[in-house]
This record gives sequence, C-alpha cells and structure tokens, in this order.
Amino acid sequence: MKKVYVFLADGFEDVEALIPIDVLRRGGVDVTTVSISDFPLVQSAHGVNIEADIMFEQGDFTDADLLFLPGGMPGASNLFEHKGVCKAIVDQHMAGKKVAAICASPAVVLAPLGILEGKKATCYPGFEQALEGAKYTADLVTVDGNVTTGEGPAAAFPFAYELLAQLVDKKTSDQIAEGMRFKHLMA
Repeated sequence: MKKVYVFLADGFEDVEALIPIDVLRRGGVDVTTVSISDFPLVQSAHGVNIEADIMFEQGDFTDADLLFLPGGMPGASNLFEHKGVCKAIVDQHMAGKKVAAICASPAVVLAPLGILEGKKATCYPGFEQALEGAKYTADLVTVDGNVTTGEGPAAAFPFAYELLAQLVDKKTSDQIAEGMRFKHLMA
C-alpha cells in the first residue's frame, strides 16, 4: 500500500487538503495527516478544525511515497517557516520520491527550496512571480518528474485524481472519479 503524509498548518485551504485526502483514501492509499503546530487540532483558513492523525515530531516520513503540501494562506507560509517540513520535503525530493503542492505552496514552499528549479509548475494566480527557476504553466495540474503542482481550490479534484493515478493506477483513479460523479463538474 502506498504511503502519503499530508502536512497541515494553521491556515491551510480546506478543500485543497480534504479533497485529496478523501480521494486518495478511497483509492486505497494510506494517508496520514500531520499537524505541524503545537496541537493535533489544526484550523483551516476558513475556521474548520481538523484533528491530525499525528504530530510532526511523531513522524519519520522516510517511508513516504508522496509528501503533500496543501495551499492556503497563511498555511503555506506556516509550512515554509517549519524547518522540519522543509527538510522532509528536500530529503524526499533528493531521494527522487514524489512531492506535491497546490495553490500558494508551490510558490511559497517548493520554489524557495529549489524543488522547482528547471521544472514546469503551476500555482495560484498572483503567486507565479515567486516561481523563480520554474516554467509557469497556468494549468490546473502540472506534473514534471517527481513533482506535481496544482493551481488552487478548483483544481483539488483533478489534482487528487492525478496523484491517485500516479500512486495506484489510472484505472483506479478513473473509477473513483466516476463514483464521485466528477464528470459532471467537467461537463
């Protein structure tokens, strides 16, 4: 079973975290949510409280197939300010393993860490200037090697289905999308 850790910081964008968590779990992926704050309870950008599965200090993360950073502000900034998160992301990338970020996180976290250097990437409109070293695509979802980036809240579903296809397979991703009636959103 594939293993994913989702780092949650106060101020994360609700749908950018919860839709991928839901889709990946439906697809049989072992998803662990990780609080990077002082408490297991993490508050989203819109005041929704989520209890994380573990605290950052309880994680090893070396068994991860994918490390995922939701966006939202100030969530993305809070992720970048956490030295442990930055180290885990860099280590994951340097090992050639998958890293994913959506909305502000590609620009606020991945770009300053050098993860996007020479890669195609997308992010929330208005943050593209911060994608130094990357080739901005303006697509909903962009995959370049081991890095997947998503544009924003509306990209959460296609972003999640792309991650599921990478981690499991396209057939499973398509089946989950069909079961969730995703095609109606794209009609």
